[in-house]
Amino acid sequence: MEMCENEHFASPQKGFSKTVLVTGAAGFIGSHVVIALVEKYPEWNVIALDKLDYCSSLKNLTPVEHRANYTFVQGDVCNPFFINHLFASQNIDIVFHFAAQTHVENSFLFPAEFTRVNVDGTSVLLNAARHSGVQRFIHVSTDEVYGDRTDRAFDELCPRRPTNPYSVSKATAECTALSYWKKHQLPVIVTRSNNVYGPHQYLEKVIPRFISLLQQNKKCTIQGSGLQSRHFLYVDDVTEAFLTVMEKGMLGEIYNIGTTFELAVTQLARELIKMMKNLSLDVDVDNWLEFVEDRPCQDLGYPLVSHKLHGLGWRPRVSWEDGIRRTIDWYKENPHYWLETEALEQCSQPLAEG
Repeated sequence: MEMCENEHFASPQKGFSKTVLVTGAAGFIGSHVVIALVEKYPEWNVIALDKLDYCSSLKNLTPVEHRANYTFVQGDVCNPFFINHLFASQNIDIVFHFAAQTHVENSFLFPAEFTRVNVDGTSVLLNAARHSGVQRFIHVSTDEVYGDRTDRAFDELCPRRPTNPYSVSKATAECTALSYWKKHQLPVIVTRSNNVYGPHQYLEKVIPRFISLLQQNKKCTIQGSGLQSRHFLYVDDVTEAFLTVMEKGMLGEIYNIGTTFELAVTQLARELIKMMKNLSLDVDVDNWLEFVEDRPCQDLGYPLVSHKLHGLGWRPRVSWEDGIRRTIDWYKENPHYWLETEALEQCSQPLAEG
């Protein structure tokens, strides 16, 4: 079932033991979590909320669109009247808050919009959740709140030192969420994950961007030196991490969702070029690389320690070799997924490396 924010909500569907709200549900990670929830918990009512911005699509939710325990609602988390009515009418038990502006380059261009969505939108949700009595509010944050790499990996007690408007807005949203736990005992849990990749990801992020460029026989554009590195986590693994936190996480806690697998951006491009262009010689691979101007405040990396989450029984299971092959295969099979007319019209900014 599909609804939008100017429609009247029906009464909560009877026969379900819980109701789960997922914001940003038509985006990359949110859609994978929705599908997992719908399939794993058929006795739960899953409400998928998204305003359908340029980087989200209902196509991401096609596998569950006809399931009886799934409802899609189009709406904006920044609209307090809509959000308050949604919580007041649907008896929501669990919230996964994925909705956010996430693209770092755009955050330098439009910092106020990132504050509006990531900070103000989170506050609207938290306030509505406080008055409705939810059982769990899982706030999805990012490893970028830690700032640049230090001489050791970050654990959850490390201070926040964000270096760009995006990570500043996410750090502020975290603090707001945890303040609701301390002051109002709202059952908040915060997660911070490494870079996630896999099928359906929008083309502004680095892996699908490189894949898309190579599909068009264009060079991989690398910002700055390309020495910056990222830890890459396959989307199935991070989805399982969110379900683990929902089921076993301690209220008021922060959980890193990390992986030990790390690649420099230049090495990432080289591996994708070799796999997609069937090349082996370095000189041939170099012909597909193009170095461009760096973005402001480029962080070198965000290594995480995830012992707390390991203590709940979670470990990443999908190897890089398996995950990247699945990802490449999906983009080969769906070359026009993000290139249809409506997607191009929605994307107001040129694609840039994430």
